Amino acid sequence: MSLRTTATRLGILGAGGALAVLTVAGPAVALDDANNPPPVYKGRVTAKTGLLLRDAPTRGSQVVRSEPYGKVVTIFCKTTGDHIGHNNLWYLLTDGTWAWGAAHYIANIGQAPRWC
Repeated sequence: MSLRTTATRLGILGAGGALAVLTVAGPAVALDDANNPPPVYKGRVTAKTGLLLRDAPTRGSQVVRSEPYGKVVTIFCKTTGDHIGHNNLWYLLTDGTWAWGAAHYIANIGQAPRWC
């Protein structure tokens, strides 16, 4: 069976007969190439009573889990959200589940994370 016949049966040919590209939604992880994965960012929790991690970068969003004081966490990226202690940056953490933590309570280890 030809590629065109297969594409027609799957319904992915456009009006002009061009093959449409299908994508899957999810976190955007761009690789420069197979040998250069995106950088890994780390931080240490500085909240004395532990850091509450949330499902959105806001104070009122649902708490997903918490991390204890001193824990080293993996940061995927940063964005802006609610102000916490004059800081409106939030970090998306990838340890276990994807959850947001206020950057005010996370000290960067190495360079600051990229923007989401």
